[in-house]
Amino acid sequence: MRILVFGESGQVATELRHQAEVTALGRDLADLNDPDACAARVTAMDADVVINAAAYTAVDKAESEDELAHVVNGLAPAAMARAAAARGIPFLHISTDYVFSGTGAAPWVESDPVDPPNAYGRSKLAGEEGVRAAGGRHAILRTSWVFSSHGANFVKTMLRLSESRDTLNVVEDQIGGPTPAADIAAALLAMAKAMQAGHAGGTYHFGGTPWVSWADFAREIFAQAGRKMVVNGIPTTDYPTPAARPLNSRMDCTAIQNDFGISAPDWKAGLSKVLKDLGV
Repeated sequence: MRILVFGESGQVATELRHQAEVTALGRDLADLNDPDACAARVTAMDADVVINAAAYTAVDKAESEDELAHVVNGLAPAAMARAAAARGIPFLHISTDYVFSGTGAAPWVESDPVDPPNAYGRSKLAGEEGVRAAGGRHAILRTSWVFSSHGANFVKTMLRLSESRDTLNVVEDQIGGPTPAADIAAALLAMAKAMQAGHAGGTYHFGGTPWVSWADFAREIFAQAGRKMVVNGIPTTDYPTPAARPLNSRMDCTAIQNDFGISAPDWKAGLSKVLKDLGV
């Protein structure tokens, strides 16, 4: 299976390159600021399936760069999906729980109404809508709280801060599922294989289990890393950010289990592997 990946150095793109033989396009070869150029890559490349693992991910910055975020997260994947549809090949795209309002406590299912709380979420929703409108076989994988041994993420931030502090205040009223990038990549590859064989695809949720707060996630990081840190849980209101954050990022992963046999990943086991990779 010949796999074309948009993205090269991001967390999921890096894991895709580690786990499979793929053609990965970095910004020098595929600038998501230019949707037409991205579509042209899909048209020109000899691929059996396309995976978009590239995105504008600066959640707070998107509040002041909403047009740019919309181009990268909305228009570019839509253009890729149209080009893939024209060629008759599957297109897989990564999205986020941020397309939901983030209220309540029930885990989100794929059919729940969307209501993004910030510009980043709106840009990702535009991408979802564009991919579906392209009319080809596609899979949209909504995930959350991605972490790995590379790139910028919560795990690496916590480890860095623990080098110079012995106490941290971390938000405790936002609940979700930390998700190892390695497991996202493995899920995408399994879905790509199934879709090349004829699976229709669709929209799916894929987030780590068990659900946890950011504060408890931090506590587990320090426990596994053997670092003595006091984590004080604080409410979101005590940590204001330009972009509103969802309090509820829980996602129901039943559909992907039923349709592809892919289970929600154990994030604590994934964390152990990441810390080992980091030499912690």
